[in-house]
Amino acid sequence: MKIRYSILGILLASCATVPITAKGDYPVDYEVSLTAGGGSREFAPYYISALRGGRLSSRNNLQAEGMVKRQMDLSDRFSYGFGIDLIGGCASSVNYERYSVDDDSWTYHSVRPSAVWIQQLYADLKWRSLFVSAGLKERGSALLNNSLTSGDLTESGNARPMPQIRAGFIDFQDIPLTNGWVQIQGEAGYGKLLDDGWWEDMYNHYNYHITKKAFFNYKRLYFRTRPTERFSVTVGLQAVAKFGGTAYYYYKGELSRIMKFSSGIGTFLKMLLPYEDGGEGFYTGNHLGSWDLRARYTLNDGKQLFAYFSFPWEDGSGIGKLNGWDGLWGLEYKASETSFINGAVIEYLDFTNQSGPLHFNPGDFEGSTIPDHVSGSDDYYNNLGHNSYAYYGMSMGTPAVMAPIYNTDGYPAYKANAMRGFHVGVEGTVFPGLDYRLKGGYRKGWGSGYVLMPKPMHLAAVMLEANWRPAGIKGLTVNGRVELDRGNMPGNAFGAVVTLRYNGTLNFK
Repeated sequence: MKIRYSILGILLASCATVPITAKGDYPVDYEVSLTAGGGSREFAPYYISALRGGRLSSRNNLQAEGMVKRQMDLSDRFSYGFGIDLIGGCASSVNYERYSVDDDSWTYHSVRPSAVWIQQLYADLKWRSLFVSAGLKERGSALLNNSLTSGDLTESGNARPMPQIRAGFIDFQDIPLTNGWVQIQGEAGYGKLLDDGWWEDMYNHYNYHITKKAFFNYKRLYFRTRPTERFSVTVGLQAVAKFGGTAYYYYKGELSRIMKFSSGIGTFLKMLLPYEDGGEGFYTGNHLGSWDLRARYTLNDGKQLFAYFSFPWEDGSGIGKLNGWDGLWGLEYKASETSFINGAVIEYLDFTNQSGPLHFNPGDFEGSTIPDHVSGSDDYYNNLGHNSYAYYGMSMGTPAVMAPIYNTDGYPAYKANAMRGFHVGVEGTVFPGLDYRLKGGYRKGWGSGYVLMPKPMHLAAVMLEANWRPAGIKGLTVNGRVELDRGNMPGNAFGAVVTLRYNGTLNFK
């Protein structure tokens, strides 16, 4: 404990001593913060922890953070940027069940977040309309309002960032011969999953499986109509894949099978445009994503109205939209100037169809006399060969589906991904220097795409957040969040968090 507090002090001291009087023409932004919070259950309340880069998950937290970054100048033909973001502190632990096959008993194993970790460490490079980004970098939804949404279904920014290399268009670009009426934006990249130790610590080693040393792939392709028009539409696809690594399967506490997945150059290339190859099932790797659409209409006074949806897919049935009304459906309002209500969203989330309860392919059963192929039981975010779609236990997609980190029985998968819920988010300005954000919603889960629970889970949650910027201290922000949760997804909870944040800009020659 003394070592952790010493590291915390060093981190704060090193960030606080950065000079702020230099002047010139090379701007570098910096930010230091101190966060303290507590709650009444093992985990931080839902909205307090959601969509914050995996910073907070436990009940009690004391956390210091220091960040330095340089933004790319998008107006220059050539530009570069970089960032480093360090976090240190202490947090309460969570006990997970673990099975011992030696004496046929169950015990508890304590897991807590690291005392110090690198949240971000990246470099960006831009040339004309193209970019390359390498390292640990936080990324949110490219389609939704990250401040108010319940979360993107594919890339939400809910979990910690992983090391990746990405390349693509820096922004939407005009497609030739369309006279600016149609634009394109896309990017692709590869990453390395570094949370093997977390899965090993959390896993009950009784049933299911965990996969280690796996890789990650992300792809996005969006088209947009001319954004200067009153009405504009963005439509496209996101796709991710987990591939490579070695899976360890357990049955009643015994290691029953080990399966090593391919990760050669050919496999990396195959992730960009997957095709049926008879490898791990029929497609190499675990693929999932969403079909996305967002429409915007601008009123005469500059206010904007949005309507959007994201349709999840976990395999070919979902890509073909055989999963009914499953998806995220939303409406958004955006004010044209600062007011008591600057923005608002209302969203409905449905994951209950999952292309039906059955999945059968005669190729899976040698000698089968049944010729028909039934593609269903999509089991969103879970996979039979790779880890569930989570990083350090927290959902990489929407946090509305209860992630594996909340399974204190040590089961490393999404238990209640057959769920429905609604969400409301509002933000605005009370008076200059004081902003607020209000989030609330209700979720109910009946089980997974394969196994329903004896009794459904549910959660009602509401969070109020305030940002105060004292007029006499430029760069200082006091952030406070208080939340009340009621239900068992994962449980009743009350919590509060306070953050002191100071930011500014250094200018160098």
